[in-house]
Amino acid sequence: MSKQIIDEEALAEAYNRALELEKAGDVDAAVKAYLEVLEIDPEDHGGAAVRIAAMGRGETPTKAPDAYVETLFDQHAEAFEDILVEQLGYAVPVLVRQRLQALGLGPFKRMLDLGCGTGLTGGTLRDIVDDITGIDISENMVEIAHEKELYETLYVAEVEDFLDDNDDEPFDLITATDVLPYLGALEPLFFGAAENMVKGGLLIFSSETLPDAVLAGRPYMVGPNQRFAHAPEYIRQRLADTGFELVEMTDINVRMQNGEPTPGHLVIARLA
Repeated sequence: MSKQIIDEEALAEAYNRALELEKAGDVDAAVKAYLEVLEIDPEDHGGAAVRIAAMGRGETPTKAPDAYVETLFDQHAEAFEDILVEQLGYAVPVLVRQRLQALGLGPFKRMLDLGCGTGLTGGTLRDIVDDITGIDISENMVEIAHEKELYETLYVAEVEDFLDDNDDEPFDLITATDVLPYLGALEPLFFGAAENMVKGGLLIFSSETLPDAVLAGRPYMVGPNQRFAHAPEYIRQRLADTGFELVEMTDINVRMQNGEPTPGHLVIARLA
């Protein structure tokens, strides 16, 4: 399949103009400029569709565009851990381990680390799992994870595609830390996890949320930081629909953003 040739100069001009208009608070003009960006780059490497949704316009996408997520993490791979852990206070992998220990869960035979990034979650759980497979859409991230020698197997793939296509042995633990902020609709993820898991296996993931007044009855929406926020009730419902029993849903601070905590949940579910 031939890749479309993008006019990089026109794209940069439109994107920068859109950002300036958004910063200035001129939503109508910003949306119009982001739509120009999408015309030049339909694969949406810059996440224009997500930015439009974050301003409360257009339809909420069911997920962030693959090209956008891949570009974002490829660009930040080298500085990723410093930014996430040191600057944003991200400690979800440590929280995962704490909750597993508190509930007396584990050790595990086979773990699938969805959106493994540079290996933060794999590293935190390495000593309680026999065999870990990591998946990430960003090749640069996977290369860094590979250098750490934490994983038996690593794939560069989009999470939902991998779950759909995978025919490896099933897993008894699937983690997805910091994956849901790039997904809106959760059925493909939960169905895919269930299909790749042994009965009684655990699915553990983090999600971000917003106050009820902001979500206003929506199952999910793109928040002000271009990340998806999910209503806890929607998560519960979709887990039940896909054959999972909720073990626990804990309120957490996912990360700091502009000096403010990002409220969310750490969810542990068991495949019935």
